[in-house]
Amino acid sequence: MYQYTAFDTQFVHQRAAQFRDQLTRWQAGKLSEDDFRPLRLQNGWYVQRYAPMLRVAVPYGEIASRQLRVLAQIAREYDEPEAAVFKAAMEGQGLLGTTFLPKNCAHFTTRTNVQFNWIPLSKSADVMDLLASVQLHGIQTSGNCIRNTTTDALAGVAVDEIVDPRPYAEIIRQWTTLHPEFAFLPRKFKIAISGAKDDRAATGWHDVGLHMLKNDAGEIGFKVFVGGGMGRTPVIGTVIREFLPWNQVMNYIEAIVRVYNEHGRRDNKYKARIKILVKAEGQQYIDDVEEEYRQILEIDGGPHTIPQAEFDRVAACFVTPKLADIADVPPAALQASLDAQAAEHVMFGRWLQRNVHAHQNPQLRAVTLSFKRPGQSPGDATSEQLVALADLVDKYSAGEARVTHDQNVLLPWVHGSELFALWQEAKALGLASANVQLLTDMIACPGGDFCALANARSLPIAEAITQRYQDLDELDDIGEIDLHISGCINSCGHHHSGHIGILGVDKDGKEWYQVTLGGSDGSDLSGAAVAGKVIGPSFSAAEVPDVIEAVLGTYRDLREPGETFQSAVRRTGLDPFKEAAKQARHKEPETAAA
Repeated sequence: MYQYTAFDTQFVHQRAAQFRDQLTRWQAGKLSEDDFRPLRLQNGWYVQRYAPMLRVAVPYGEIASRQLRVLAQIAREYDEPEAAVFKAAMEGQGLLGTTFLPKNCAHFTTRTNVQFNWIPLSKSADVMDLLASVQLHGIQTSGNCIRNTTTDALAGVAVDEIVDPRPYAEIIRQWTTLHPEFAFLPRKFKIAISGAKDDRAATGWHDVGLHMLKNDAGEIGFKVFVGGGMGRTPVIGTVIREFLPWNQVMNYIEAIVRVYNEHGRRDNKYKARIKILVKAEGQQYIDDVEEEYRQILEIDGGPHTIPQAEFDRVAACFVTPKLADIADVPPAALQASLDAQAAEHVMFGRWLQRNVHAHQNPQLRAVTLSFKRPGQSPGDATSEQLVALADLVDKYSAGEARVTHDQNVLLPWVHGSELFALWQEAKALGLASANVQLLTDMIACPGGDFCALANARSLPIAEAITQRYQDLDELDDIGEIDLHISGCINSCGHHHSGHIGILGVDKDGKEWYQVTLGGSDGSDLSGAAVAGKVIGPSFSAAEVPDVIEAVLGTYRDLREPGETFQSAVRRTGLDPFKEAAKQARHKEPETAAA
């Protein structure tokens, strides 16, 4: 993973010291609330429904075991609500029976960051110092700036990788962090990079999506998408450059952002994202970007052209970890051993199939540890689990892990001969559910249980569906399916891109839910990102699990041999699923006698 330089380390420590000074002045009344708000937001501190929320940056998902241990310390010592606040929050719950207000834990997000929901502002400076001690921070995690750049969790190890995107992501991160113009955009701005044949970074849904490729001459470059985004108006990014030389990526992003900064709306935050500008201006926006880019090159001299030496310097910071001294095994013999263990231990075989991924090094595997299980919110990790996770990362993955877009954690450096031992330890910790890419491996935002913007709660819906689908045979029969849940139209749960999407809506002051089908993040079928379409009216919270069951039952009735849910929806259209959902909505509840 990326090794911090002396400058990187000094920068995050100085930022933490600056924040402590700002906090102290605010507490003393020398900074007004209006003055302090943008300063705390620039460091990742929000104020949510019941308490502050801290978002910690994990650039392109890479995280070290020592960092996980500090996150565990923060969860254990600081993520603790005041008793009166927690009691008031709990008294407001009750939907679908069990609901969650987890404390003393961290939450893995869809943009590979980590969040805490209960840390009081009075202790925020202490937390920032702790983060800085292991080269973590909250910079670029909030505010109208270029946010944390994301990429594929398998970057650097994926067998279908064309180019390792991590050095490019790191160069962009460093540049945007120190660029004053990028700190005051009309709205937040998100960049994702994919370096593999399969787009596992959902680039089509980002303000700027970058697909790495090689042209016929073997030159490395980017296919550039602009104007993707979810929220109130889901839009797939528009291709504005088929091939951009790799060393021009920052000059070109500068052109994109300059045009956005000049023409993007600032009078209405709902129309301020770059997707609105691109959709409204069409070809004119693209022409303006090209002209701005021409001027940057010809008049300004291309000031952000990446020198080969600078790229080499950053790339050299991505050091392949020193792996444990384990004897190499011929690939055929290694696979035969795994097959024998799978035959003897059925659940291990299922785990191999669902949670273990091929690696560029035939001796190694990448392993997804599932943070999706009954009784725990999707993507949540308790302080105890974080410590145990750090131990696994040290023991089996050379001290490095990756936070994934799907709110799990991936171990990228596991020796194939140690998979069975890892599975046994992960199973004892509840982190070995063989459900990756199945229905219960769902994405969910914190929703109304925490977020002041949410119209409805996400977590009770996620729990109700998880409880209903615990039979792995049934999950395997349903097959790979993305279920995404958002508590409001801001789409933090990425409901638009789910094969099944669930959106919380407000209806006369009550919580209701829309269901969409057919969405995609771009990693399946045709490889194109697609927004799901709504089926029918909204449903009550109690009806949602029945609606999901009816939709899945219809798929199982209509599917052709080997056909996935997504393929079946596209082949049949939405009508049969709409009818099934309608019938589920009006189904009479079972009586005790029945």
